[in-house]
Amino acid sequence: MSNIHILRKSAISIAMGLCLSSLAIAPAMAQSTTGAVAGRASSGDQVTVTNVATGASRTVTASSDGSYRLSQLPVGDYTLQLKRSGQDVGQTVTVNVGLGGTTTVNLGSDGSLTNLEAVQVKGSRVINRVDVQSTESSTNVTREELARLPVDQSLGSVALLAPGVVGGNSGFGGISFGGSSVAENSVFINGLNVTDFYKRQSFSTAPFAFFQEFQVKTGGYSVEFGRATGGVINAVTRSGSNEFKAGLQTTFEPTAWRAEADDHFYKDGSVNVRSSHDRQSFMKANLWASGPLVKDKLFMFAMYEQRDNDSRYTNASGSSWSQTKSNNGFWGTKLDWQLTDDHLLELLAFSDEGDAKTKIYSYNFDTSTRGTAAPSESTGSSGGKSGSLTYTGHFGENFTAKAMYGINRSSSFNLSPADTLCDQVTYNNASYGVAYRALGSPVLGCHPGGSVVSHEDERRVKRLDFEWALGDHLIRFGWDHELMTTDRTTRYPGPTGKLYTAYGVKPGDKLDNGAVVPAGVTAMLMARKRSDGGVFDIDTSAWYIEDVWNITSNFLLNVGLRVDNFENFDAEGNSYINLDKLVSPRLGFSWDMKGDGRTKLFGNLGRYYMPVTSIISYNFAGGLIDERTYYALNGWTASTNPVTGAPYLAPIIGAQIGAVDDSYNLSHEPSDRDLDAVYQDELILGFQSMINQAWSWGVNATYRNMPNAMDDIKINALCGVRHGNLWPIANPGDSLTLWGTKAMGCAQDGWVTIDTSKEGYMTIGSNRIIGYSKPKRTYKALEFQIDRAWDDKWAFNASYLWSKSEGNHEGPVNSDTNYGDTGMVQHWDHPANNQRYGDLFNDHRHQVKLRGSFKLNEIWSFGATLTALSGGPITAFGVTWPDENTAVASYTSTGSGGGTGWLCVQNCAGPYTGRIYEYSPRGAFGRMPWIYNVGANVTWTLPAPNIDLKVRFSVFNLLDQQEVINVAARYEGQPGVMRSTFGTGTRWQSPRYSQLVMTWNF
Repeated sequence: MSNIHILRKSAISIAMGLCLSSLAIAPAMAQSTTGAVAGRASSGDQVTVTNVATGASRTVTASSDGSYRLSQLPVGDYTLQLKRSGQDVGQTVTVNVGLGGTTTVNLGSDGSLTNLEAVQVKGSRVINRVDVQSTESSTNVTREELARLPVDQSLGSVALLAPGVVGGNSGFGGISFGGSSVAENSVFINGLNVTDFYKRQSFSTAPFAFFQEFQVKTGGYSVEFGRATGGVINAVTRSGSNEFKAGLQTTFEPTAWRAEADDHFYKDGSVNVRSSHDRQSFMKANLWASGPLVKDKLFMFAMYEQRDNDSRYTNASGSSWSQTKSNNGFWGTKLDWQLTDDHLLELLAFSDEGDAKTKIYSYNFDTSTRGTAAPSESTGSSGGKSGSLTYTGHFGENFTAKAMYGINRSSSFNLSPADTLCDQVTYNNASYGVAYRALGSPVLGCHPGGSVVSHEDERRVKRLDFEWALGDHLIRFGWDHELMTTDRTTRYPGPTGKLYTAYGVKPGDKLDNGAVVPAGVTAMLMARKRSDGGVFDIDTSAWYIEDVWNITSNFLLNVGLRVDNFENFDAEGNSYINLDKLVSPRLGFSWDMKGDGRTKLFGNLGRYYMPVTSIISYNFAGGLIDERTYYALNGWTASTNPVTGAPYLAPIIGAQIGAVDDSYNLSHEPSDRDLDAVYQDELILGFQSMINQAWSWGVNATYRNMPNAMDDIKINALCGVRHGNLWPIANPGDSLTLWGTKAMGCAQDGWVTIDTSKEGYMTIGSNRIIGYSKPKRTYKALEFQIDRAWDDKWAFNASYLWSKSEGNHEGPVNSDTNYGDTGMVQHWDHPANNQRYGDLFNDHRHQVKLRGSFKLNEIWSFGATLTALSGGPITAFGVTWPDENTAVASYTSTGSGGGTGWLCVQNCAGPYTGRIYEYSPRGAFGRMPWIYNVGANVTWTLPAPNIDLKVRFSVFNLLDQQEVINVAARYEGQPGVMRSTFGTGTRWQSPRYSQLVMTWNF
């Protein structure tokens, strides 16, 4: 295949995907793994499309008003031919069908195109500039466009090209769509849901070269999509054709091409994080082949990729040196069996299993010298095998059925030879860092770190989708079912099963167990024991129905209804949370304002529900031991590692301070009998217009409202009398129904219903009955975009988004305090935690995104991207609040207990009744700096006929910006005592790095 032909094909695919695609993608069923061709012809004429790759064809007859539609077409190029009385009329036209889109082709009586003003024609190919049958907001990107741009090879990097999509708290990973948290998105590969359901913060992966096209849905998605209140990443893999093809791609990211990371220090000069000695190299090679196993019938695409990753890094203080190596392979295949022109069977199978081995040495940062003693070792593994079988059948011209069965597996294991022999010992850098470095920065404890984890997840998916064209109506309906199982155990290592953390303290400091640090104690150990385990199922199902109604030739109305059912089970198989008959109405419209396909006004109104993650069942419907014991630290003693023989220091444990704090223990916590699911309502209104055949522009506005929440909520006075803490899964600020007993102070045993916005919690000391603030999260955005489609010379896309995300809870994770256990994140551990409304963590008020590519000649081409984000808010969290004699948040751990918006300013060391507080609104301490990220690449193409060889050199974060992206938000340690770490960085931009990709297709 010639380079020119490849570039032309690339041009068509990209033009289809761009075109202000973030504003318009037409409805398609079965998770939008296909596309469609529609338009008008003379009544009674037949329109035939033929897949260029496979030769499969389909024919439909134009209705009485001349309209026709051919749906459920696999992504790719098609020839379109008008027929009359069995004879060809006019010349064939080649159209490109994009993922989830509808290509509109209007044909005259002579078979010629009649909507030339509304399409772009490349050779004989037709590409829509405005999709007038769309009511969604999404961005399509093909593998050809990505080959021209400096985009890192991950699904997340593709999603970040779309307006309104930003990186979330980097401590969790993940991305935020439209102000949502990182735990509200869904990811699909060929219609198979591959989203992690334990925390919903990750997903199964495959190499970039395995995919054909990506679709990033940022809002307004239709009823076949659910279980997401953020966004959707929808990807389809490559398939075989009647032409034998193969290719080899290598990727190199050597250490020498990475800039040095900055070291960071606190205001007093002490070490915060040392990163300047960190090193990483990465390379991978994949080989793929495709072609017909049986010409015109059975096609295969297969790929194998080998990856080699070597990371070397110090801990925050620079006292240890870790070396992590992974050498893993990916395999994947796609089989397409075209039984007949009307019946297709598809098989997808892939494996992203991998493991990594880590060795940890002692390290002298000043001399860059690694210790000579044998290292501590651990092994981590992740990933799993996944696959799906999909049948698509066309029955007559107007009815299509689709069925899919799939399995998605993932696992996570973390093991070390020291697990049974060594307790884990660490220190708090902010309070004990100076003392630790005065010891010479020794190795503490003989365990390399990390919990002992055994975790396996499996999702089994069944789907049925149908589409029935009835005149002006396209009726779509379907059903899906997912059974998800988590099998997990986790514990701290060592003979005691405790994690020992050294803290610097002062006599008189209060501890979380209510005790006071005694005289003479300046250092202490917190020994945390945490273990849990069990097997837990989640059963979800949904049915949907939708009418895509062309009321007139210029006005389309999309009316849909989705009904979800979510059920979580405990470790014994009993129902724990059952949320059924969750009704999600969806309403969309698209108005071809001038009737020429060039200008469109569209909108969408819908409701979206979130399922309950399995970590909720795991911790609350099983059992969680989470106890903290405090001891005086009486120094350290030299010891020998029983596994490696290396020296280390072990803590000398002194007297216990106070009682064991078991308030975090969970047995089988209740759930609200009348629990409501979390949902979000969304309204989108947009406009899109062609300027000419190359340029188009658009604007849209988005409003999202999440009026409720589901989380563990602290109840200590169900019947107005103080009792032991209950942690029911409930809707804070709403009614709560639990079983009350006489022992809890209730008049009699039985169901008790309270309004948690007014009662449920009794303050300590003042004994007031209070409730929890009503949860609320809103997102408002206005987006402008202009696009110039690829014309085999250059392309450009620019977007500006103004947005505001505000409320009193981020969602099911808590980025403010870096707490990522989804659905149990301290928002409602105390009424003070969410008393204040204001700017939320993912609020980036201004977002600018640019991307472009330019071909100088047949040899050299260039690409560039720019992302500029205004910084997020800096919010202060205190540890107490007025009129209560207890801690709202942990005195010792900045990640426990959330925090309050009240800061003590006078009489803070005395009785709580005399303290004076100031209220600190969200964002009161300003904003983090703007984040700029520039990428650039250059591609060299071998100037030889019939040889497709390219070499692309890309640079990411070209300016080597290393601005802070997360800061420490805990303002106080003790009441009125400001932490020196408040407002200092906890995460920064990754340094500049470069990548060389060589692609040879043959």
